[in-house]
Amino acid sequence: MKNDKLIYLLMVVAAFFWAGAFIAGKYGIQEFSPLALTFFRFLLASLIIFIIMVKYEQKDWHLKKEDWKVVLLLGTVGMMGYHILFFAALKYTTSINASIIAATNPMITSVLAVSFAGEGLNIKRVGAIFIALIGVILTITNWDLSFLSHFAFNKGDILMLFAVVCWASYAVVSKRVMPKYSPLILSTYSFLVCTVLLFPFVVWEQIQYSFLSSTTWLGWTSVIYMAIFPTVIGYLIQQISFKAIGASRTNIFINLVPIFSIILATIILNEQFSGLKLVSAGIIISGVYLNSIIKENPRQEGKVEVKAEAEKNFKLY
Repeated sequence: MKNDKLIYLLMVVAAFFWAGAFIAGKYGIQEFSPLALTFFRFLLASLIIFIIMVKYEQKDWHLKKEDWKVVLLLGTVGMMGYHILFFAALKYTTSINASIIAATNPMITSVLAVSFAGEGLNIKRVGAIFIALIGVILTITNWDLSFLSHFAFNKGDILMLFAVVCWASYAVVSKRVMPKYSPLILSTYSFLVCTVLLFPFVVWEQIQYSFLSSTTWLGWTSVIYMAIFPTVIGYLIQQISFKAIGASRTNIFINLVPIFSIILATIILNEQFSGLKLVSAGIIISGVYLNSIIKENPRQEGKVEVKAEAEKNFKLY
């Protein structure tokens, strides 16, 4: 019980770190392009987590040749695609809106899993997804549903929604190789793929704009924070929690991220906060929570354990 309490506390800390990524990203995007910000974040994170992987996995960390295509896809869509869109979104929308929309990840993952992975979807899950969808619509329209008639949505909110689709795709595709490798191995190689693919583009940007010469300590601090705290430390805490208390109880703590983000954005960034945004976040979190507690179809009980293992994937903010 004492160990469980410590894990709960660590997961609260991890959720706080993940929430901080929205704040750090808001600062970082003022000095870096989305491409450069993604590159430097994962360059540093890759160096750290690669060392951890080699030490922890010892001789079993090499990928098989036939799995490289899947890992390349994971790094391209899940890491590079998600984070470029995430940082681009922060140029146009608030960190509060971005964090609320990001909370829909489990819902979108469920939809993609049904569409492309052949997983079942019962009426209860449909209801939970619908509840979360209402929260997203209210967030994007700022509770003015007349926006639906002329589609005058905030560009940043739409970009963030596409970012979540990228990450949900990562979660679905990764299930093809997760039985072969630990989440640590898959994540490390995805980090490396993202870093390597972005390198030539960042070099080109530097040649064209020489942005590094004007980057301040605040910009670099945002990169260092995102690489170390939400990416490496947050990830490791989540993996420890998976082993100690299971994936379902661990993932519940992710629902704290938009709440912490709202608090931090209001205090640090002076973003405008309204009770309606809190209600929107509450609606989405309710849908996510309901989806997480809905039991499997009795005919699939034998698959529950396998599925739980396959879903042990971290949410990288």
